[in-house]
Amino acid sequence: MAQSNLSVVSSKSLVRLFGTCDRHVRRIREELGVEVSVRDGNIHIEGESDQVARATLVFERLQKYAQQHGELHEDDVERELVAVQSGDKSKFGGPPLEVLKAGRQIRPRTAGQAKYLEAIRKNEIVFCTGPAGTGKTYLAVAAAVDAMRRDAIRKIVLVRPAVEAGESLGFLPGDLQAKINPYLRPLLDALAEMMDFEMIQRLKEQDIIEVIPLAYMRGRTLSEAFIILDEAQNTTAAQMKMFLTRMGSGSRIVVSGDITQTDLPPHTRSGLIDAVMRLGRLKGIGSLELTKSDIVRHPLVQKIVDAYERVPTGAPILEKKRRKPRARGDHHGS
Repeated sequence: MAQSNLSVVSSKSLVRLFGTCDRHVRRIREELGVEVSVRDGNIHIEGESDQVARATLVFERLQKYAQQHGELHEDDVERELVAVQSGDKSKFGGPPLEVLKAGRQIRPRTAGQAKYLEAIRKNEIVFCTGPAGTGKTYLAVAAAVDAMRRDAIRKIVLVRPAVEAGESLGFLPGDLQAKINPYLRPLLDALAEMMDFEMIQRLKEQDIIEVIPLAYMRGRTLSEAFIILDEAQNTTAAQMKMFLTRMGSGSRIVVSGDITQTDLPPHTRSGLIDAVMRLGRLKGIGSLELTKSDIVRHPLVQKIVDAYERVPTGAPILEKKRRKPRARGDHHGS
């Protein structure tokens, strides 16, 4: 049996590390099979040597994160458990993104997210793929707001393809704007975390912020704009070419999507996959893939992604064969 002691900055820091009703430390005990207790203000860890080393590293990373961000959530604990057990010992960081909500800063929460933001800083066009919950849209919107706050761009354009995922727009109530609003809602939700509602409305009225369907991009040229195409896996190659060629001088583009969740008709090649293959190595264009270790939503999201990777969507799910009912009068031993 091995042991380890970790000094804690303060009693307040200890409370954050352990979580409400010790839920964080219970999760670490459960996952790594170690005993965790507090002695003289220090965290004492006991168990198999490899697991003690991993648990110590998890607590060290969580303590550093709590010092930077002021709080810890369940998904932070899950992220560090995954990172440490997969051998990822990277120390991600980089300057925070300053947005337009008082006291609000956006920081990368995984090594993959840090690379994503670095790619956005260094390139004029960035393609980012990855599963749900990895922050593809959220961080792109934060980078756009940060750029606008610094006067690096004059306009933010948030774009989504209005691809029908099993439903028909024609049967939805309301006018055209009411029909397309649900497609644009995720972009507005991300924006609402970066600035107050009144500011969003004012900037939309002044045409400084646009949230539009992809089809509305045709025929335009956008200069000094930060343009984000979300759910790009649902574009065709022709639509992607049309979108990318809207770029004017001084503009930046971020294209994101999950290539495992395409709602295009069968046998239609995704414009996102096509663009990454054609353009991913060109100078001035960045391309990266976030993975399930970058998921920062509810811990169950990562487990859901894992489950769908084990049994791909559309694969037959085997059911236990029902017993054939015995014919009346068929009695053994009669």
